[in-house]
Amino acid sequence: MMRFSVSAISVACLLAYAPLALAEVAQQPARTSTAATADAAKLKQLADAYYTAVASNNPLLATFTGDARYNDKLGLAISPVQRARHDAAMRALQKRLALVDRAKLGTSDQTSYDILAYELKREIAAGAFPNHLLPVDQMMFTTPLLLASLANGQSSQPISTPQEYRVFLARLKELTPWLDQAVVNMRAGIKAGIVLPKALVIAAIPQYRKLASPTLEANLFYAPIVNLPSGFSEADKRALTAQYRQEIEKRLTPAAQRLADFLEKDYLPAARTSAGWGALPNGKAWYEAKAAESTTTTLSPDEIHEIGLREVARIQAEFAVVGPKMGYTGAPAGLAKWAGAQEKYRPFKTADEILEVYRKLNAEVEPKLAALFTLRPKAPLEQRLEPELTRATASDHYSPPSLDGKRPGIFWSVVNDPTQYQSTKMTTLLLHEGSPGHHFQLALQQELSLPDFRKFALQSAFAEGWALYAESLGKEMGLYDKPDQYFGHLNDELLRAARLVVDTGLHAKGWTREQAISYLMETNGYTEAVATNAVERYMAWPGQALAYKIGGLKIAELRREAQQALGAKFSLPAFHAVILGGGSRPLAVVDTDVKRWIAQTR
Repeated sequence: MMRFSVSAISVACLLAYAPLALAEVAQQPARTSTAATADAAKLKQLADAYYTAVASNNPLLATFTGDARYNDKLGLAISPVQRARHDAAMRALQKRLALVDRAKLGTSDQTSYDILAYELKREIAAGAFPNHLLPVDQMMFTTPLLLASLANGQSSQPISTPQEYRVFLARLKELTPWLDQAVVNMRAGIKAGIVLPKALVIAAIPQYRKLASPTLEANLFYAPIVNLPSGFSEADKRALTAQYRQEIEKRLTPAAQRLADFLEKDYLPAARTSAGWGALPNGKAWYEAKAAESTTTTLSPDEIHEIGLREVARIQAEFAVVGPKMGYTGAPAGLAKWAGAQEKYRPFKTADEILEVYRKLNAEVEPKLAALFTLRPKAPLEQRLEPELTRATASDHYSPPSLDGKRPGIFWSVVNDPTQYQSTKMTTLLLHEGSPGHHFQLALQQELSLPDFRKFALQSAFAEGWALYAESLGKEMGLYDKPDQYFGHLNDELLRAARLVVDTGLHAKGWTREQAISYLMETNGYTEAVATNAVERYMAWPGQALAYKIGGLKIAELRREAQQALGAKFSLPAFHAVILGGGSRPLAVVDTDVKRWIAQTR
């Protein structure tokens, strides 16, 4: 999962990374009249206009992808008026893009053209479905919970100077109208038969009750004042305290209370008993659009389901090899469940012990990366524990560094019960969320010379696909020599395969919540609590879980293709530069980039 360092580096700086920088350098057109054509200028204007429209429509996303220019805004993208305005803007940009002659553009601009065309089509397609009628759920990525997670000032939005306090307060002031609009939307959703499953509403209610805490000091949005720096002037302290108190007590808490009351008294009785998106009006097409958006492919839910089943069978066959090395003698399909019951794989007593192991693992990984990468981010990586508010429903995730270099990339580890934390998963998880996974891809993307709409882009299939592929590099680095750690890698890969089965099962094949939970318990050896948490995530976030495996399979396929085509000329660091050097993009564009590199290398 994710969020972006330092100023962009020039092509001249990229040359210092050779040969890996060839990927991005190859995309830079020569300084000829081609790069200065009217079509290239039009494309730049359109790309800038697109990014401004998207970032102003979703300022929180801009913040989490590293762009601090919108930190004082929250926006009201869920309002029907704003939705219509945004849709009209996207359609207008699409018409203007059609007037740009792609054939007259240089290679890099052609890539930008293709990505922009895809993004506009995706935005317009998403606008055709009433996503705004489902504005909240139990996930930390809903707007109120996401904003609450920023209030401690330790993640994507810094709150450490008087000006930063005022910026966050300005954003906070836009939450009250957002909360009231959410209630209006959900009332409309009840009338239209577009509501959440009951299980998700039950999970969400305690979180929104917490947001409505009447005790000021316990209110999550008051955290900046609780943590007020001692170095502030007395005048700033008094003014900021009074302003935050006024906003939270007079406006925000009553609005949060209205939402929490509505969820419990009105929305819960109207919530549905079905689990999947397919049960909603036009749900089949709606889910297909979400699956296409997540995977950036044209694969149907049925095709994705079959890929998942094949991958589950393949990985379980590998269990037959690693199981006996761990002391397991049963059927391969039971290895995950057996490992989950072994006390030796739950050695922790405190969350800090877990964090310390992650830090030691990171120190072990760091020197091994030089053999696989020469194109690397400059920004550092830290490991931290997920805050208490979002811990119960969050998944481990990564936050990109700030553009000014003040905040590092952060791997947030979710630890609810340290005594039940599985040590087997730690190596593969670090590779996924940290280096060379999300940290390499997202931090590096900000450092490359890319247009803003690419610098701050987040294509799930690419980002999550890269992170899953990065996990597999642990074998080449010798990090899976211990059978339990290799099992952990396989088991996490098995989860990504099982997600293809469960997500499509829930939303396209009519699976019940209980059926999906049972499948994960049997396939992955999860406890009921862990399986329930995972399934309810897929219920709330249809299609997102498909990105990992589909993206990872594509990158692995392209690596095999390049190795076969280039033979002795194949360079793994150079291949990695091709993948990472263009930033986040649809898988079809990645495929084009790799094929171009193969032809040039030949």
